[in-house]
Amino acid sequence: MRTIRIGSGAGYSGDRIEPAVELVEKGDIQYLIFECLAERTIAIAQQAKMKDPNAGYDGLLAQRMEAVLLGCKEKGIKIITNMGAANPIAGAQKIKEIAQQLGISGLKIAAVTGDDVVDVVRGGEYTILETGEKLSTIKDNIVSANAYLGTRPIVEALRNDADVIITGRVADPALFMAPLLYEFNWSEENWDIMGQGTVIGHLLECAGQITGGYFADPGYKDVQGLARLGFPIAQVQEDGTFVITKVPGSGGNVTLATCKEQLLYEIHNPAAYITPDVVADFTGVAFTQVGENEIQVTGGKGQPKTESLKVSIGYVDSYMGEGQISYAGPGAVNRGKLALEIVEERLKLIGVLYQELKLDLIGIDSLHGSNLSKTDHEPYEVRARVTGRTQNMKEAVRIGNEVETLYTNGPAGGGGATKSAKQVVAMVSALVPRSLINYKLHYEVI
Repeated sequence: MRTIRIGSGAGYSGDRIEPAVELVEKGDIQYLIFECLAERTIAIAQQAKMKDPNAGYDGLLAQRMEAVLLGCKEKGIKIITNMGAANPIAGAQKIKEIAQQLGISGLKIAAVTGDDVVDVVRGGEYTILETGEKLSTIKDNIVSANAYLGTRPIVEALRNDADVIITGRVADPALFMAPLLYEFNWSEENWDIMGQGTVIGHLLECAGQITGGYFADPGYKDVQGLARLGFPIAQVQEDGTFVITKVPGSGGNVTLATCKEQLLYEIHNPAAYITPDVVADFTGVAFTQVGENEIQVTGGKGQPKTESLKVSIGYVDSYMGEGQISYAGPGAVNRGKLALEIVEERLKLIGVLYQELKLDLIGIDSLHGSNLSKTDHEPYEVRARVTGRTQNMKEAVRIGNEVETLYTNGPAGGGGATKSAKQVVAMVSALVPRSLINYKLHYEVI
């Protein structure tokens, strides 16, 4: 039975580049997928595009392509990525420019657009899924609205002989499933095979997580070679059965446990994982160890896709000011607490207007709050942090300034003060009828 080997070259925008190069050189793969787009990332990219029409694609696009493009072309490996973010066409043009610099010819690059639906959401009345409120309540602050596209545009690009396909917002599993529909001519209405394909995509989409990166917990779940962690490969058969593995000799592990953890990662309902292509059912998935670092996966199922698509909407929610300062040695915790008390009182005295204020001692209570973080142990050092959410940048800046003044106006021995202020882009979701969202393909050829 024919098999296709798909490598996962990145699990997020800032991921390592060397493991992808290793996949190209030693992975014997036919497809290299870079999944680099988070919900908030695309909103920030949209803001960058508003300032510069040639910007808005992933910041590491050039470095990744410079590292793998020539090797992929020589070996006939096709690249699929969502690094186009808010500007896939500009991303495609950048890839073309890099290919020319590398002396590559005979390369076809496809850019997928159509996920940007700002005009659609502004023109209709939709409900915010997280709050139940109407989208019109944040209408004036919207900076991005991107629908999750499925496999169809990528499959079409492959049928048109594209070597590199760059998209904006596409559902993560679709990036991995599209080449399988193309190679095996799977029907997009065969819901069980689409469900199994979604399992493949979901297991691969976070790259090094399934080879031990996110799994490692020293003393409980030891993983060797994390500094040169190998990224995963799915070896897929025509019936959808597949084996998760990695390049022999690379760091990390592929085990029953790493696969099971990844299967449940970011899943609300394992029986109904909703994607643009299928409502996948993971409850029958079975893992079998078939070799060292080789786990066979079967049992994914599916139900018909929904009539609406999820849209992620980015909007300017507020501004955030932050200041930090460290204390060390005997009494460090009490000096840190005093520092926080001083700043809180100062913010009231000088009339800083904030909507929300958070006072933390990092290492004591910054993650789980005071109720869950009680301990008799007093650490040698602590870092006091004050974070406030405001309605404008001016007030946000004043918060960090008050922390900095602790150098000479606060407890003894404060050091390493830092401060920052930034705009807060928040994300909400809405469902939009599938019929209102249409993709387009643009090609660059050299």
